[in-house]
Amino acid sequence: MTTAEKTGRQSPLIGVVGPCAAGKSTLIENLTRLGYQARHIAQEHSYVPDMWQRLTAPDALIFLDASYPVACARRKLDWTEKDWQEQQHRLRHARQHADLYLNTDELTIPQVLEAVLAFLEKRFPPP
Repeated sequence: MTTAEKTGRQSPLIGVVGPCAAGKSTLIENLTRLGYQARHIAQEHSYVPDMWQRLTAPDALIFLDASYPVACARRKLDWTEKDWQEQQHRLRHARQHADLYLNTDELTIPQVLEAVLAFLEKRFPPP
């Protein structure tokens, strides 16, 4: 039984985690526009390894990743590689439990959305 079924939600809750500039906000906007319930889980800022599970209990957890050089190229971030490594460390539990892992370094926004939608259609087929 999914969390959606347990809580009476109409559709599954999709949790999205990953380091800064991996594409989480863009993916969530696109999924929401398509009618999905998608939430950013700010696990990269939490010292509690399973915070993603405690706060959200998503029906599916999607982990978007980006390397330090790509993250820096995407956004002007005032951080060091050590900061990025710390985010990766904080995300380790979510990465290990992710239902879908995508490194977005070489992917366009439409390609990320396409991969996630293909996963969601398999995971939650229409009745």
